[in-house]
Amino acid sequence: MILIIAEKPSLARNIVGAIGNMKRNDGFYSNQEYLVSWAFGHLFTLADIEDYEDKPTDNKWKMDNLPCFPKKFKFNLKKDSNKQIDSGIEKQFKIISNLVNREDVVKIVNAGDSDREGEIIVRLCIDNSLKAEKEIYRLWLPDQTSETINQALREMKLDKEYDNLANEGFARTYIDWLYGVNLTRYATLKTGTLLRVGRVIIPIVKAIYDRDMAIRNFKPEMYYGMWSNEETNGEIVELNSKEKFDKNNQKKALELCEKYNSVDAIVVDKKVKKDIMNPPKLFSLTKLQNLLGKKYKIPMNKSLEVVQKLYESGYLTYPRTNSEYLAVNEKDKVKKIIEIISKIGYPVKFKDKKTIFDDSKIESHSAITPTYKIPKKENLSEEEFLIYQIVFKRFVAVFCSEDCKVEKTEIKIRVGNYEDFLLKGMIIKEVGWTKFDTPSSKDKILPNLNVGDKVNTLFKLKEKETTPPKHYTIETLNNYLMNPFKEDKKELEERIENGEEVDDTEDYKAIFEGLELGTEATRTGIIDNAKKSEYIQLKKDVYTILPKGEYLIESLSKMNISMDKYKTSEMGKALKKVYRDEISVQDSVNLACQEIKEVFEKKDVAIERDTDIGFYGDIVGKCPLCGNDVIRNRFAYGCRDYQNCKFKINTTICGRIISKSNVEKLLNEGVTSNIEGFISKNGKNFNARLKLDNENKVVFDFSN
Repeated sequence: MILIIAEKPSLARNIVGAIGNMKRNDGFYSNQEYLVSWAFGHLFTLADIEDYEDKPTDNKWKMDNLPCFPKKFKFNLKKDSNKQIDSGIEKQFKIISNLVNREDVVKIVNAGDSDREGEIIVRLCIDNSLKAEKEIYRLWLPDQTSETINQALREMKLDKEYDNLANEGFARTYIDWLYGVNLTRYATLKTGTLLRVGRVIIPIVKAIYDRDMAIRNFKPEMYYGMWSNEETNGEIVELNSKEKFDKNNQKKALELCEKYNSVDAIVVDKKVKKDIMNPPKLFSLTKLQNLLGKKYKIPMNKSLEVVQKLYESGYLTYPRTNSEYLAVNEKDKVKKIIEIISKIGYPVKFKDKKTIFDDSKIESHSAITPTYKIPKKENLSEEEFLIYQIVFKRFVAVFCSEDCKVEKTEIKIRVGNYEDFLLKGMIIKEVGWTKFDTPSSKDKILPNLNVGDKVNTLFKLKEKETTPPKHYTIETLNNYLMNPFKEDKKELEERIENGEEVDDTEDYKAIFEGLELGTEATRTGIIDNAKKSEYIQLKKDVYTILPKGEYLIESLSKMNISMDKYKTSEMGKALKKVYRDEISVQDSVNLACQEIKEVFEKKDVAIERDTDIGFYGDIVGKCPLCGNDVIRNRFAYGCRDYQNCKFKINTTICGRIISKSNVEKLLNEGVTSNIEGFISKNGKNFNARLKLDNENKVVFDFSN
């Protein structure tokens, strides 16, 4: 017998449907050749810190068992909200375990989702069940149609050929546990507030925090620009100069306007070119979510949920892909899909182009496309039909047999010897693929000018203001997370809008090297967790930071916990090295342990530069007003009887964190050491001591 273990019940049903003639039993299907059972996604989770203790006392978080670096990571069956093993999960695992160890089962098939997470979900079920050695194979499914499932069953490879993928999956799981458990507990104990600290969630929240702080603190500056907007031959010709002048140089700007107006503006060049505008690329998950967020305001978690449902229904290929390209070995499959689509009236033809088929731009999965299975509209919800149509029509646009023919025009106008102005426009002459997919470029109709024509100009000053950065949107945050080190390039965007073929090697290199923050499989869930934790919010398609998110980032800064894009991407690069078998799982875990260890290690810092605020609830001295204990709270060191006493010392004064040791010194001796790094209202740094005045208020002391 061959036992197939699917990651989810829905996949098991599709496999059973493809095999045919299978009987339903309690927790599995069967016939004379196959047994098909299933997990519910993750049946196992990594054990808690307390499970590694020889004599665990309780589940109360404490510093005594931090940091925790297990020599061997343990997995337990998932527990419910009451910390008890989920009865449904326990029952299903027993069924899988019994099937795995049946004497008549000679071959076991891992049918997890075709990614690193799916790989380890089923491996954990097998590893925790199997008592005798058996052959283990991998069912790798780019989609869930019956044709693909049956073909994949005939072409299965041994599961050990996917060991590198599994190793990366386990390394990622261990490292995320190390960061999440150790630093979440540490930060929570330090602040007295549950702070969810993770390897990827923090740089995501910090990116939104940094952008919102830049907007909040932005001070617009006025400057002058020069422009002309005069009529020539009955048409308005608008010319915007590249010259800019700050508000103190108005006189200089006016003088240059006069110079521009004293000379002729002549058309010195005109190019009219007939061209073919290329369709956009096929969809990766990120690019699909970008479009759905920007155009339809669909949140990422919702769009992924719908795309996943379409995949599980067999209508779309595997969705959690970071590629916009197809594999070379998929050409025959694509030809069959094109044949099916052409029969229902769409003008498509097979195109063998590097911009479509390119193995070097694929890591595990190719772009999202329709499958052989075409749904009926009445069988889909409104959102399912919308998203399916978007993916379907993009596929039709890419393989459209009718070209989009355009006429591109460039006119160069020279104003004396001062400046050249380039006007660009494009007109669509034959719509071609744009009947099915909207082009990103917008037609700009240019005035009817020819070489040698004189253009009427009257340059004037226009008052302008510098503008703040824009809030992150679904699209811009996704693009940032794909490659957080890529500079925004306006020229590149314009070329893409004009339908030009643009080299995206840099983007794919960043993905394959591990520079991205999160992955296609995890990013949506992590952003959703940040929203549920009330660190960020999404309105329409705009992300903004929330007070809890501000507190999170600022608290981590106070604790010197740095989890920026640089550190996260370095860890991502290490994980990719595990995948390429360049380092071991343990090597990558050791890197994470070393970084975490540095947070917990007490460095010998002079009291003048000390910023350690201790732990929430620490007693730092006696209240000078009432004699009660002064304890460290969220935002201040305050009297235990603060409601009546009102004595407090802020943890931050003039931009400087006030350490626990300095507060202890202040309460015991009436004055701190000389503290370095205060910032005045004018933005200047200064050093000072803090002391208690006659009314026991904290004031600066510059006497020393």
